[in-house]
Amino acid sequence: MEGSIRCSANYVPLTPISFLERSAVVYRHNTSLVFGDVTYTWSLTHQRCLKLASSIANLAISPGHVVAVLAPNIPAMYELHFGVPMSGAILCTLNTRHDSAMVALLLKHSEAKLLFVDYQFLDIAKGALEIMAKSTTKLPLLVLILESGQGSLETANVLPPPGTLIYEDLIAKGSLEFEVKRPKDECDPISLNYTSGTTSSPKGVIYSHRGAYLNSLATVLLNEMGSMPVYLWCVPMFHCNGWCLPWGIAAQGGTNVCLRNVTAKGIFDSIFRYKVTHTGGAPTVLNMIINSPIEVRRPLPRKISVMTGAAPPPPDVLFRMEELGFVVTHAYGLTETYGPGTICSWKPEWDSLPRDKQAKLKARQGVHHLGMEEIDIKDPVTMKSVPADGKTIGEAMFRGNTVMNGYLKNLKATQDAFKGGWLRTGDLGVKHPDDYIELKDRSKDIIISGGENISTIELEGVIYGHPAVLEAAVVARPDDYWGETPCAFVKLKEGECATEEEIIQFCRNRLPHYMAPRTVVFSELPKTSTGKTQKYILREKAKALGSLSKNKISRL
Repeated sequence: MEGSIRCSANYVPLTPISFLERSAVVYRHNTSLVFGDVTYTWSLTHQRCLKLASSIANLAISPGHVVAVLAPNIPAMYELHFGVPMSGAILCTLNTRHDSAMVALLLKHSEAKLLFVDYQFLDIAKGALEIMAKSTTKLPLLVLILESGQGSLETANVLPPPGTLIYEDLIAKGSLEFEVKRPKDECDPISLNYTSGTTSSPKGVIYSHRGAYLNSLATVLLNEMGSMPVYLWCVPMFHCNGWCLPWGIAAQGGTNVCLRNVTAKGIFDSIFRYKVTHTGGAPTVLNMIINSPIEVRRPLPRKISVMTGAAPPPPDVLFRMEELGFVVTHAYGLTETYGPGTICSWKPEWDSLPRDKQAKLKARQGVHHLGMEEIDIKDPVTMKSVPADGKTIGEAMFRGNTVMNGYLKNLKATQDAFKGGWLRTGDLGVKHPDDYIELKDRSKDIIISGGENISTIELEGVIYGHPAVLEAAVVARPDDYWGETPCAFVKLKEGECATEEEIIQFCRNRLPHYMAPRTVVFSELPKTSTGKTQKYILREKAKALGSLSKNKISRL
């Protein structure tokens, strides 16, 4: 339009770095972070991140270089979410459950120039560098993060490789006069996240400053966070950058309560000690809370908002969480959508429904949040939307500004993911008449038995309702007659008993018989550190059991 221009007065590239800079002014004396005996204010956090950025830049790290970190939810992990992008570099947070071989693979793939490592994971990092040294001389420089109070290597009782730097030394030597290297283009990368490991081939997902900025604000909104929330860190910050909440909490001048190890006791103790208002976690964290010992599970002093995601939560888990006083918000997304991409928003008309019906409705994946343009259930071949009848299955697809830039060094995978102009998730679901979506399965997880589609998510939700069951996961087992049938892997609660026949009958009483498991295996469930069950491992175990039936067995 005539008369309009774009200039520095009305356009600044979006970046979550600005959240920290604002909070250092608006909330300067407020508590930014607590971790045991360590307490920082927003002014101090800003200063530490500025010094960290200065020291990183002084290590010959240039804009566009990758800086990796292997650490749990500790203050340094939080500070690196700002310090690294403030230096112009790209943050790569590594899964703390990876072994040395996987860490070496990801460091090589990302071409990381620096590796920050928490002292508890030093052996993993040393092993990774030893593996890399066999094929390259370009090893990342190691920076060791010591526990607060461990003033030296001697008191920490660790032995890093020669030339290793110490994290707090970098903070001490950094300059407050450092000029932050802001992105020239808001679509420049801010972080690199490798997919969480539910598949055997992780990909490097590229996040932009723009997407991180928008999704940070979206997660604040879907969590209904006002100013100065107190957030308890149960979501790993290495997973989708903590669902973008390291940046989001800074936007609201909140307090970050860090936990090195997430336990039910740690959660309840932190809620009382720090007056926690919000937290989050995968359904396994929720399961940990509702099944914690009675002496740990104290009545809450106030309502605590919890965002859950990573895997569809069983309705029974949601119901029992709310009985304890937690208000659960169910979000759905992928690493490729910066974490949360949808929210199951509560509707007033649900208030009059029975609690079990409410829980089932709340377990749906809902609608796209304000930062995402659209989610739809489409036929993956025709790309037409499926009818909103709650029955027709299609693939969940996203489109919007909080979708990844692409996969690092894998243009073919990026093009395949964006084929048709939408992000293809590989998740199968339905759309209900109210336009809320509900996932039924991953495309590789759905069981086709005798021509019938069986949702493992739905079946798992029923099994979770058994009073003796702590965890459950369902996969397909080969069957000579039906093609495949449901095989349930079940972990029982401590001190509880149940037989295969009891679990099967429990399901048959609540579902059509063809949906009930034909096999039940009692065992631990393999998981990623974000709480997702590694079904590819269970599928191999079910396959190893062999074909179930050699005769025509009725399921009616």
